[in-house]
Amino acid sequence: MTLLAHDRYCDAIELQVRQLRDVVTSGAELSAAVPTCPDWSFERLVRHTGGALRWTEDLVRTRAQEQVPEAAVALAGGPEAEGDPAALDAWLAETGETVVAALREAGPDTTVWGWAGTPTSGFWARRMTHELAIHRADATLAAGLPYEVAPDVAADAIDEWLDIVAYVQRTRPHDAAKQLRGAGRSIHLHATDGTPELNAEWVVELTEEGVDWHRGHEKATVALRGPLTALLLAFYRRLPLDDERVEVLGERELLEFWLERATFG
Repeated sequence: MTLLAHDRYCDAIELQVRQLRDVVTSGAELSAAVPTCPDWSFERLVRHTGGALRWTEDLVRTRAQEQVPEAAVALAGGPEAEGDPAALDAWLAETGETVVAALREAGPDTTVWGWAGTPTSGFWARRMTHELAIHRADATLAAGLPYEVAPDVAADAIDEWLDIVAYVQRTRPHDAAKQLRGAGRSIHLHATDGTPELNAEWVVELTEEGVDWHRGHEKATVALRGPLTALLLAFYRRLPLDDERVEVLGERELLEFWLERATFG
């Protein structure tokens, strides 16, 4: 598994902040519910996403060696005015500029508090790229707008999700995660629009010790197929498995079992 270059993550964050700002200023109703995050309004989703970026900027800029409470980070909650798309847009613009500047200045290898066993600034560049990719999908779909994400970012988002699930299995499995253990079951993810260079296929094996995964094309207990963006959204539970853009072959119950239990922890 090869990570994207640090500058590529920074570029992706920069672009996706602009894309999220476009959704904020599209006329979308800020009080509307977000179907894929049912406890949140559109504005709450945007404030959460921008707050994660502000928190990351603080961690990286200060070279934090322990977790910093988000409440201690200036403007992490967003602008004071609620229901104001212009204020939300300006806050996001400044947020994107500051976090990208901090990440570019730090480079990928600066020691910074982190989790998932990777205490570096590079971890945060990758994490925020995919935090944005998924929550931007939540916002875009809630606004009824088309969603696009670069193929290399989409593929790396699946890699990162599997890395995190495997880390949780190894280090701190809770009751639901423990249910994923047990040999003889596997999941194949197949992007139907992938290229040989991208190699957008994954095999996830459930073992007695936890979750193992690798890129490749192999038979499995169940397969999820579809264009890469749809595959990403379905694997992150942003798209239902009966959506016409994806196809499930084999034991659908195993894929549903996985989606209910795979978690950040």
